[in-house]
Amino acid sequence: MERSLESAMNGNLRVLENPVDRLARTIEALLVIAPTALAVEELAAAAEDDQERVETALGLLASRYREGRSGIVLEQVAGGYAFRAAREASEACARLVERPVQRGLSQAALETLAIVAYLGPVSRPEIARIRGVAADSAVAGLVERGLIAEAARDKESGAIRYESTPLFERVFGLTGLSELPRLDDLAEDDEGLRARLEEVAGRRGA
Repeated sequence: MERSLESAMNGNLRVLENPVDRLARTIEALLVIAPTALAVEELAAAAEDDQERVETALGLLASRYREGRSGIVLEQVAGGYAFRAAREASEACARLVERPVQRGLSQAALETLAIVAYLGPVSRPEIARIRGVAADSAVAGLVERGLIAEAARDKESGAIRYESTPLFERVFGLTGLSELPRLDDLAEDDEGLRARLEEVAGRRGA
């Protein structure tokens, strides 16, 4: 008798449950296991559901995971959606896992990162020509940290061309490269460029 009652209650709960709630749980799981931000199109394809319903589910998750309510926050970044730690927990998270920028980028690395972000895909010789010094070490360090990656090879010279990564956008709190300061607004000298990048990084507590 008790099992029959329990079974009936569970059946009624499944009937009453909003389908969007089930979709929200699926999207929640997808975002948890994803190594990078996921676009609405990617979420819809993985969940085999409509993009409009996915956006509704994302709105539901955003209300559940927001600053001041949860230690995990859903944010729109790098052209998609991803979970991040709440700001009130950022110091504790930093002690556990050191973020790439928190290890400190040298002036050479910042200059190189700016060139790749604004002009990429760009090759090491092109970076060296713009900076006036060799860029091998700076490029290697940025690749190791996951902030830039190989994009293609120059058809004529065969040189590897580099571009910024979604991790770069996430670390600097950008939804896309279009949010970078306009080149016209940047100072012409290296120090001015460094200061602007550090200002952007500072917004994320880097």
